[in-house]
Amino acid sequence: MRPIEIPTARTYRYYDLVMAAFVAVLICANMIGPAKASQLIVPGWGPFTFSAGVLFFPVSYVFGDILTEVYGYARARRVIWVGFAALVFAAVMAYVVVALPPAPTWPNQGAYEIAFGNLWRIVAASMVAYFCGEFVNSYVLARMKVASEGRHMSARFVASTFASEAVDSAIFYPLAFYNSGLMPNELVLTLMWSQFGIKTLVEIVMLPVTFQVVAFLKKAENEDYFDRGTDFNPFKL
Repeated sequence: MRPIEIPTARTYRYYDLVMAAFVAVLICANMIGPAKASQLIVPGWGPFTFSAGVLFFPVSYVFGDILTEVYGYARARRVIWVGFAALVFAAVMAYVVVALPPAPTWPNQGAYEIAFGNLWRIVAASMVAYFCGEFVNSYVLARMKVASEGRHMSARFVASTFASEAVDSAIFYPLAFYNSGLMPNELVLTLMWSQFGIKTLVEIVMLPVTFQVVAFLKKAENEDYFDRGTDFNPFKL
């Protein structure tokens, strides 16, 4: 009688490293402080107001593109959930640390509260926007890859970025700040549109780097996954 062969899950050399980089960028981008409004004078345009955190947050979507393109939607879904869990832990830890009574000789409690004491409304909005935006990004990219038989990678990356950033921006700023008293509603709408534009532009500018990383990983991992028959339920791990 022949022994029964039990299939083993594929192992990858760089998947865990990409996951770790994704989570690190995600937490750092959220800790920078999305509530800070910055303004630059753009020649020929004038004052341009934007959220300071948007310069780095798009990198997490770049990693989302890389994960889905190389490893497929299901493995990207696991990373998205790991990132979500990391955000929850960071939010709880920040709340506990800020709430702990400071030592009488420590004078920096006020500054610490400003830096890490995000309101729960902002935290919740950030998590909802992240969850929806990342899954839209991965879903659109995976579907377009199958439909195009792997061609037109630039168009796929740009389209998934456009869709995901639109969802992320439309969810986060209204949920976090609209009628909150933290900033004028006019500024909320300004930041929403500017965030969408800047984050989309950052990802487009980074396309050459994304292509190089994708090409390297596909060759190193001997993987170029197509999501044919994939269950796209975001809650299935």
